[in-house]
Amino acid sequence: MNDAITWLNTKEAAERLGITLRSLYRFIDEGDLVAYKFGRVIRLQEADVERFIDESRIPPGSLEHLYPELKGSPRDRGESDNADTGSAASSG
Repeated sequence: MNDAITWLNTKEAAERLGITLRSLYRFIDEGDLVAYKFGRVIRLQEADVERFIDESRIPPGSLEHLYPELKGSPRDRGESDNADTGSAASSG
């Protein structure tokens, strides 16, 4: 049985996650990502980085607050076709 740990340095971990070193250090400091300090060197286990990726998955339907409600046709909303007020904005 080969239980050897694969270690990543901070640059490798940041590249794997597609984030900056600063963001990586913030995740570590806030306790979101496990890291180890050996003397002056910080290392992360590859398995911990993979777990962090899996745990960061966004569940469907949780980002509704980031985009406006889809606009259907006026008939879908029970409005008349002449109710288009969003296209003419006044400036002054």
